[in-house]
Amino acid sequence: MSLHELKILTSVSTPEIILNPNGVLRIKGRSVIANANGFCMLIDEWLDKYICNPADNTSVDFHLEYISTSNLKIYIQFLKKIESVKLKNKKYIINWYYDEGDEDILEMGEYISSILNIPFNYIYISDPTLPD
Repeated sequence: MSLHELKILTSVSTPEIILNPNGVLRIKGRSVIANANGFCMLIDEWLDKYICNPADNTSVDFHLEYISTSNLKIYIQFLKKIESVKLKNKKYIINWYYDEGDEDILEMGEYISSILNIPFNYIYISDPTLPD
């Protein structure tokens, strides 16, 4: 059975999530999920299948505008699972995007990286509306 792309569209409280079996996993938007059980179940099921046969290189791109502290555990568990691709002799990379002036999101990424002891690439996004 082949694994298909999982796409969850953004809403007022949930980020857009695109999980592609080719190894590109993207999370973008606001994360203020009140009851995350159903939301997380879909993602966990997909990740469990993906980890059985991961791509040679997995790229996880986080571009979050806001994360409620109660949602932190969602992404910590997500990254703990992703880390297990190493057990299959595969590689992964975590890209943490943050917008100009958004020190809170940068610090959140640094916090998650430090507690999991997983290196992140921090990618600064400047305001495209400002002149160069």
